[in-house]
Amino acid sequence: MSSIASYSYLVAALAFLVLCVMLMTRWRSRTHATSVTIAAVASLFWSAALAWQADQGDLPAWSAWTDSFEVLRNGAWSAFLIVLIGSYRDPDSRLPLKLQGWVLAIFSFYVLFFLGTVAGVWHLTSLSESGLMPSVTARVALAVLGIVLVEQLYRNKSLQERWAVKFACLGIGAMYAYDFYLFSNTMLFHQVDPDIWAARGVINALTVPLVAMSIARSASWSSELALSRRVMFHTAALFGSAIYLLAMGSAGYYLRFVGGSWGTVMQVAFLFGALVLLVVILFSGTFRSWLKVFISKHFYRYNYDYREEWLRFTRTLSESGPGLGVRTIQAVGELVESPGGVLFIRRDSGLYEPQSYWHVPVENISEPADSPFCQFLESKQWVVDLNEYAERPELYDDMPLPAWLTRFARRSLVVPLIMQGKLFGFMLLMRPRSPVALNWEVIDLLKIAGNQAASYLAQQDAATALMVARQFESFNRMSTFVVHDLKNLVSQLSLLIPNAEKHRNNPEFQRDMLDTVTHSVQKMKLLLQKLSRSESPVHMAPLAIDKVLIQAVALKAAFEPHPVLELLDAGMKVLADRERLERVLGHLIQNAIEATPKDGKVAISLRRRDDNVLITIADTGEGMSEEFIRERLFKPFESTKSAGMGIGVFESQEYISELGGKIELVSEVGAGTTFYVSLPLHQHQAQTLDIAV
Repeated sequence: MSSIASYSYLVAALAFLVLCVMLMTRWRSRTHATSVTIAAVASLFWSAALAWQADQGDLPAWSAWTDSFEVLRNGAWSAFLIVLIGSYRDPDSRLPLKLQGWVLAIFSFYVLFFLGTVAGVWHLTSLSESGLMPSVTARVALAVLGIVLVEQLYRNKSLQERWAVKFACLGIGAMYAYDFYLFSNTMLFHQVDPDIWAARGVINALTVPLVAMSIARSASWSSELALSRRVMFHTAALFGSAIYLLAMGSAGYYLRFVGGSWGTVMQVAFLFGALVLLVVILFSGTFRSWLKVFISKHFYRYNYDYREEWLRFTRTLSESGPGLGVRTIQAVGELVESPGGVLFIRRDSGLYEPQSYWHVPVENISEPADSPFCQFLESKQWVVDLNEYAERPELYDDMPLPAWLTRFARRSLVVPLIMQGKLFGFMLLMRPRSPVALNWEVIDLLKIAGNQAASYLAQQDAATALMVARQFESFNRMSTFVVHDLKNLVSQLSLLIPNAEKHRNNPEFQRDMLDTVTHSVQKMKLLLQKLSRSESPVHMAPLAIDKVLIQAVALKAAFEPHPVLELLDAGMKVLADRERLERVLGHLIQNAIEATPKDGKVAISLRRRDDNVLITIADTGEGMSEEFIRERLFKPFESTKSAGMGIGVFESQEYISELGGKIELVSEVGAGTTFYVSLPLHQHQAQTLDIAV
């Protein structure tokens, strides 16, 4: 097996030698040639050292100096991946600012491990059950780190850039993946598998062509790149969890060996407690806030990923449903990790009053618009840091703070909501879960977010005002129709007064008068119900149109000229609301009577035409001009009568159209007018009549 292993690692050494020669000659001017050359040289010495030691009969071939070569080889490839990830450089730094924190942590880890291998305390030749964990765990961690770096490199490249780096990711990722397999197997069985170890040289040799292919495409490696904060957050949490679990696993093994008969119980209890603690930490809002702030502070030039933050901000504000005030506090508060707040909006009374609370006790408070506090917010448009104000009030022109602020023990920031240069409102935010440095970037973001939130809140207020205005418009429109109907009822009742004295001894007149008054009172009650909010919905039902017309004509019997009804076809039905249809037809009959002199005629007829009911209302009155019919007749508030309101014909056309019918007319000035009202027969009624015919 030793000869096989020596040949395996010798093949790897030759492959890396060829790669080094290519890099130093043909590809020496390629992008990042220096970093990849260092990694190839380190791999060359590593594989050559292992091949030589395997040839000496050591199997597996490890010693302090071969372990040191392995650490250098892993570190060189990790450095190459970091260089590719952070290809955009800041002019004032030799390292990418967004990677400085990670580089420091990785470099410290490699230095610590390298010193351990040089000292001979972390090599694999002295493996035992008690000494296995620290050494193998460190090697598993190196492999995991390499895989994470490969994943980050590939994930954060665009589709065009992946064309250049995908083979390097496959090759280097395969190296680390095989190392992970080798050392996790060692961790499981407490010994190095000779076959897996021997094949490692050939596996590394097979990855060289993939790396070389990527180097040939390296012209696309140097594009600017920034890591996604979301990916960084989840990667950091995952990587930290892996390190934590490895450490806890090592401690569990230690307890198992030193605990005697209680060892297994102590190990299980310890590992369960460690797992529960990890879950609690990962689900902690304070920990998540701290991790976000830590990543933004140490790995990025700016504190925020503005694309992600603005998408989240607008998505939160744009959600449907009530509670825009609470969502506004939440959206602005999450920018600084604030867990709660109060939103103040200016009212018509001139006071800024709380509109919404989020995770804050409700308080009965208000602030006058002319107070120094509100005047300062409107004139300066500053975000007020209450902690800074407590230490240096002169920075805020010694502005007096409202007394009600003392009720909030965790008060932190006051964010003005500016709309068109005016203070629309302001927001009080509570102390963040994790300390946030209030620098120029955070202040500017809060100011912009406040302005955006003010526009959303103002839009909601405008929509509410518009809805109220439409309700009043609907109410006023209904009132107009009601007043028009009341006018007709008053006209109808007024005719009874001059005839009451004349026919007071006439029993038939008294009965007609009583019926007219009773019907008028019922109509007035219905009209009042329409003006109330408790109006019952309109009920559509099949109606006998001849009975509706008989009732409408009977109510006009007291007028002169008396309308005459002719029923040419009886028993027809239409689908409509009885009270409203009767009122509409009554409007048209009333108009015909009022437009006709007392010696004239008003004739009403009912007949069927195809699948429709045709109602004809003809008079011999004044008539109308074509211009009036075309431009004014069907418009509201247009009338030729001195006491008319111009509503009856408009309402009639609106309702007849709702029923699927239409109104037509023929008129001649001085000769009279004829209205034709066409309504569709009720479907069942139309089929029955067709069968009868």
